[in-house]
Amino acid sequence: MLAVEGLHLHEPAGIWQQVAGIAALGAATALHRRGPAVAFLLAAAPGLAVASSLFTLSYGCALAAFAYLMGLRSRALRPSLLAFAALAATGTVKIAVRQVDPAAEWLVLMGTLLFGAVFPWLIGRYWRQSRELTAAGWARAEQLEREHRIVADRARLRERARIAQDMHDSLGHELSLIALRAGALQVTPGLADAHRKAAAELRAAASDATDRLHGIIGLLREEDDEPAPLAPAGETVAQLVERAAESGLPVRLLSAPATDDRTLYRVVQEALTNAAKHAPGAPVTVATRQDGGAVTVTVSNERPPRAPAAPHGSGTGLLGLRARITALGGTFDAGPHGDGFRVVAHLPAPGTPRQGPAGFAHARRTARRRVGLAFGAAAVAGTVLIGGSFTWYAYTKTHAVLTPQAYAQLRIGTPLADAEPRLPERTISDPPVERAPTPPPAHADCRYYRASGELFVPVEHFRLCFDTAGAAHALVDRVVIPKAGTADQIQEEEREWAR
Repeated sequence: MLAVEGLHLHEPAGIWQQVAGIAALGAATALHRRGPAVAFLLAAAPGLAVASSLFTLSYGCALAAFAYLMGLRSRALRPSLLAFAALAATGTVKIAVRQVDPAAEWLVLMGTLLFGAVFPWLIGRYWRQSRELTAAGWARAEQLEREHRIVADRARLRERARIAQDMHDSLGHELSLIALRAGALQVTPGLADAHRKAAAELRAAASDATDRLHGIIGLLREEDDEPAPLAPAGETVAQLVERAAESGLPVRLLSAPATDDRTLYRVVQEALTNAAKHAPGAPVTVATRQDGGAVTVTVSNERPPRAPAAPHGSGTGLLGLRARITALGGTFDAGPHGDGFRVVAHLPAPGTPRQGPAGFAHARRTARRRVGLAFGAAAVAGTVLIGGSFTWYAYTKTHAVLTPQAYAQLRIGTPLADAEPRLPERTISDPPVERAPTPPPAHADCRYYRASGELFVPVEHFRLCFDTAGAAHALVDRVVIPKAGTADQIQEEEREWAR
């Protein structure tokens, strides 16, 4: 706005109006983060005060800039749409109460609102959605990387279990043969007692080694997704909470799940274990919510009455649950809540498709398609507005042309009834009053007409003033308003038209 003022391109405005405009833009700058829609309306207010159509050089750039920031900052769609609707309604009301051509002003208002506000808002909204999709894509890539690591760990565990099985089969077989041969040696006739005793000890050692090998290989073959050894088979979440309460944990179940899902069971089990370990004596609450086939479980504990004696764990249990639930397409959140700790897990309904890289690509394509459709709709609306504005401009200008011959036939004293057949059906709504050589007579109805039907070029205008006091409403004044020139040129053109 200051640059426009310096170049003397501003609209006529008083000093207080300029100060108010600067204050409004300053307030909009301070509020654009907390209330982008309010900031946009504040930035639009000075332009609407200067011109009903919002088309101003002083505040046009600010209008577009705050519209862009509104699209960039505002997540909700309704505040922006309400701001646009309020601006359009206010401009329409102001146009309706002014003595101007309402159709042309309203078309300019809609064009300015579309190209100066809606388009920048769409650009800001697209940029925000693009950044959110990019961030979501990186988060999904990190999640996939974690899942790949988990898959690799499981593959390594399966390979280790296979190797352990091979070791069990081969070494166990060999140890069994050693024990068998030692037993045969022990019962051999004529063997000395010392040798017989040594064979018996060898047989016992081989049998003991076989048992130890079986136990070690059994530990290596344990799957990390098997139920915990202390969890009874088929135990539900309600039974788990009841058993924890009987063991001394102050826990209560607000609502039991209708489904018997093992992942849900593991979430509650891990959360109760952590609460007992890290917050001994703290009250624990377990709540579940069913939404169709989806289930959300929340386990929260309050602040423990005393500091825990056990050190904090590594958190691998929660990380494993997070990976397991996100792999199913759900969400998992664990962290401090108030004075305590809370675990929230959302499991989608069975059969819900997971959102992998293809899903994110589809979401990106959908977002781009929607923004493209919005831009297309705005472009179509803008084309219609521009076409309508040009059509209306051409119609109003070409139907307000008073030919020089008709002007020459109108003499001072001609009654309005005799002059009307020669007059065009429309008058000029924005006459160049400031370029008229003389002011209009008092108590006269003055009408302005174009002297030529040329468009987008300056042309001469005619002013005809009819007396409103007399019964005949006679013509009392007629003046030629030239495109530009001196008073001598005006008088010369007046004489030419009079001939």
